[in-house]
Amino acid sequence: MNTATAPPRPAARPGGRVNTLLWAAQILLAAFFAFAAVPKLAGVHSAVTMFGQIGAGQWLRYLVGTAELAGAAGLLIPRLAGLAAAGLAADMAGASIINAAVLHSAAVAMTVVLCAVFTLIAASRREQVRDLVAAVTRRWPAPARPPAIRPGNQDRGQ
Repeated sequence: MNTATAPPRPAARPGGRVNTLLWAAQILLAAFFAFAAVPKLAGVHSAVTMFGQIGAGQWLRYLVGTAELAGAAGLLIPRLAGLAAAGLAADMAGASIINAAVLHSAAVAMTVVLCAVFTLIAASRREQVRDLVAAVTRRWPAPARPPAIRPGNQDRGQ
């Protein structure tokens, strides 16, 4: 068959192989991050010590634990999966910087890989993020803007 006359290939369907692999990765990563958040939120000694070494205070431990738990839950909700992956990519970017610059930890290798994986998931789910943004902006329109002041139209107090 001549490629010039070949019918166009159908678009990838939502239940395709890539989507199945993405969901498998999201489920595994959600479980991993749900379990990783527990020591931070429960105040396990190793988590308290590590965040003490960072020097930002224990509030950061609670913030990171909450973000990781919320991200894990978001990965499992189809409408939020892309946004959750983007948030976890940002979390892992920050963890990579802290592990390299402050803690001088070999864990930076893992956080860099996780950042890349979450970035790929977020990019693959970008349509979901666009749909979510569109739904939110339809629900809450931007506030009305005051009329622009045109030259020669100002009140000069005369």
